[in-house]
Amino acid sequence: MPSYHEVRLYLSGLWLLVKGDAQGFRLLDISNRGITRSFWAYLWCVPAMAVSWGWMRLSFLQASPPETRAGFPFFLRLAMIEAINWIVPLILIGALCLLLGLARKFPAIVVAMNWLSVPFAYVSAVLMLGVTLLPGASHLFAVLEMALLFAGVACSSRILRLICGPETLTVTAMVLLLFVPDWLLTVVLQQYLGISFN
Repeated sequence: MPSYHEVRLYLSGLWLLVKGDAQGFRLLDISNRGITRSFWAYLWCVPAMAVSWGWMRLSFLQASPPETRAGFPFFLRLAMIEAINWIVPLILIGALCLLLGLARKFPAIVVAMNWLSVPFAYVSAVLMLGVTLLPGASHLFAVLEMALLFAGVACSSRILRLICGPETLTVTAMVLLLFVPDWLLTVVLQQYLGISFN
């Protein structure tokens, strides 16, 4: 598992990429080993996910009959949804890379997008904690959550543009594959697994 120092280095590289500085790639490990290790980002996100899951559990119980329980199986289902949402967009982007002859770009995309998930997971967790502690300000936090989504799209677009070049259609397609399946799968799987709270 990458150390805290390594993760900070990766995030520094991502920040350079977001600012349009290709030197950020020098701080990322895009080797075969680096690709595998980038999936440790999921575990780095677990504490942040736990905060979000706590808010989801509270919302689920509030929207359910009083006798409803939401114990370990509830959190296991949420973890499964997170894992699926993590992997499926990368698989779709991999297929798109093969289709467009960009297979050599795929390792950098995987590494960058995996580690980019870490800071956004923690910012989202802070917002979920805010909603839980200050329910009267839920509209404000909803706006902030939307702003976070737009920030994620913008950061992903800038990084993908550095990786793939100034191909607007390609970058747009990849950004859509990153975000749209995530949203659709979340809605469908929550309904299917019986943990929807909307």
